[in-house]
Amino acid sequence: MKTIEIKNLDAIDEAARSFVELMGDNTVFAFYGDMGAGKTTFINALCRQLGVDDEETASPTFALINEYRSDTTAELIYHFDFYRVEDLDEALELGIEDYFDSGAVCLIEWPEKIAAALPADTVTVRVTVNDDDSRTLTISE
Repeated sequence: MKTIEIKNLDAIDEAARSFVELMGDNTVFAFYGDMGAGKTTFINALCRQLGVDDEETASPTFALINEYRSDTTAELIYHFDFYRVEDLDEALELGIEDYFDSGAVCLIEWPEKIAAALPADTVTVRVTVNDDDSRTLTISE
């Protein structure tokens, strides 16, 4: 288990760079945290570090899935937000297993809604809001 501290919003890009260094060959990342913990904000910073134009990233709350392409590596990155998913069947109808098996980086918000469909090698990322409003990312494989 590894942790990354984010003292404030000014430190988020450095935290995202540190996260990229920890990603290794893993491709599916499940981000857990309370509403407002900063999951989307961190994923947007992470996408910037992976070479996605900052203007392209947004929360996929209504679309459920956003697709980005890295300007530096041309790799695909999928950003999922399952907050509004009613049940696992709805997500499966979207073909989520194909996305997870594609080899592309998959960044998932509200993964607890589709837990049964997550691959065994999914990396768990917990975003915790601390008393001083800083954030701690706890990463476990």
